[in-house]
Amino acid sequence: VQLVESGGGLVQPGGSLRLSCAASGFTFSRYALSWVRQAPGKEREFVAAIRWSGGSTYYADSVKGRFTISRDNAKNTLYLQMNSLKAEDTALYFCAKDSSPFRNRVVISTSEYDYWGQGTQVTVSS
Repeated sequence: VQLVESGGGLVQPGGSLRLSCAASGFTFSRYALSWVRQAPGKEREFVAAIRWSGGSTYYADSVKGRFTISRDNAKNTLYLQMNSLKAEDTALYFCAKDSSPFRNRVVISTSEYDYWGQGTQVTVSS
């Protein structure tokens, strides 16, 4: 299993970025996926999750209304569109895979993820 994030970078407050997570080594369409972030000196924080079918999504309150998670099962790719970025969004962003296929809910607990990417850095600063 491989999860490879990309799309991070330096952006000014109020700006936008689109993160991607390219997946391989498993049947992508069968698993829920999530984005998790970790700021320096802080614990990992759940950001957003999407069911295997893409029919349900869930967001942390801190990003609700600004971030959108989506997936393209034909391309084996997970996305995170981030708008209206704030300094407090600065972190290393990871994608993570659910440990069970066809789970009938979104996965928001990091204990239920079995594979993680290496992360992509997002820095929001003027």
